[in-house]
Amino acid sequence: MSATEVASSTSPSAVLTPEPPPTARRRLVLLVLGALSAIGPLSIDMYLPALPEITSEMLTGPAQVQLTLTACLIGVSLGQVVGGPLSDVRGRRAPLLVGIAGYAVASLLCAFAPSVYALVALRLAQGFTGGVALVIVRAIVRDLYDGAAIARIFASLMLVSGLAPILAPIAGAQLLTFTSWRGVFVALSAAGLALLAWVLWGVRESLPREARQSGGLRHTLVIFARLLRDRSFMACALAAGLGFAGMFAYISGSPFVLQEIYGVSPQTYSLLFGLNAFGLIAVSQIGGRITGRVPGARLVLIGLAVSLAGALGLLAGVTTGLGLPAVAAALFVMMCGAGLTLPGTGALALAGQEPQVAGSASALLGVLQFALGAVAAPLVGLAGTDTGVPMAVVMIVAAALALLVFVALRRGVSAG
Repeated sequence: MSATEVASSTSPSAVLTPEPPPTARRRLVLLVLGALSAIGPLSIDMYLPALPEITSEMLTGPAQVQLTLTACLIGVSLGQVVGGPLSDVRGRRAPLLVGIAGYAVASLLCAFAPSVYALVALRLAQGFTGGVALVIVRAIVRDLYDGAAIARIFASLMLVSGLAPILAPIAGAQLLTFTSWRGVFVALSAAGLALLAWVLWGVRESLPREARQSGGLRHTLVIFARLLRDRSFMACALAAGLGFAGMFAYISGSPFVLQEIYGVSPQTYSLLFGLNAFGLIAVSQIGGRITGRVPGARLVLIGLAVSLAGALGLLAGVTTGLGLPAVAAALFVMMCGAGLTLPGTGALALAGQEPQVAGSASALLGVLQFALGAVAAPLVGLAGTDTGVPMAVVMIVAAALALLVFVALRRGVSAG
């Protein structure tokens, strides 16, 4: 019996799941949720063109500066651990507002960091508050939608939030033409304030009081333990986390590989980064449209295989001297694969969970994604900035493990 069948036969989800809002209201909510889900890409991608500048100004090395990315990812993971279960108990709206307000404050403080280690600490706080908002976005989707609709909504959110990876590096590069990297964080703080106002106006409570959990920390740990034993959930969560690890190896390593090895400018780098993000968005929309006609697990498998092919192509490009075109093409292929993997694994993981535990399930899903991403991000800088091989190797290992784990655990579910 599948996790979805168990949930539908043993829980009151059909009663407690609110009816989808009217069309106009639904579009507004999706637009706001899409903007909220852009907090992650904005926090990570907008300052990428400035990484070499931060390294130079703070008289430190690439690995130390990449720790600011790792700290943000760890913070996002911790924020989701707290925010997801809290939203199951307190509702979605209040924790969401607190998270966004904290994000705006933490982003502003990053602009005044006196050292790289202070920046690491403040990025941890920025990630934590942003993680609270991110986890609640997925929980709200589970509150309002069910079944195959979740995959379509995730694809729609990626269309909205996917503009952020395209626009954020471009905006960051343009900001660097008249301000320093500190101005980038001031802009992120302003974006947080704008999101806070938008949520106050456009997002209502989606989890009724009668559907909320009443337990404390012990109950949350029980839910986490149950999810960790759910092979179907863990197949998707681990595949998503390893997929994120490969993507964050690209995110943390590509500014140095493309700018310092292949000599592209910050502006050209931002355009290449945006092109790759466009590939991710376009493929995610194709996947969303054919979900239901093609099994979601099959789409995820295709995405994982494509990502692995792109990572292998990158290794060939950086070791054989094929140059920038081959490297850029391989990165584009890898990101296209992620366009099927990321929304597909998220939808499959949450579709089988009751609304009452959607926040906790979303938290565990997010923790695995960003924790594995945090581990992968600094690895690409350990061998220095004069080779792209470490980035390619980390991406290959992550993609291969994701494919292996997804196939093995899904096979275990079928056998059981």
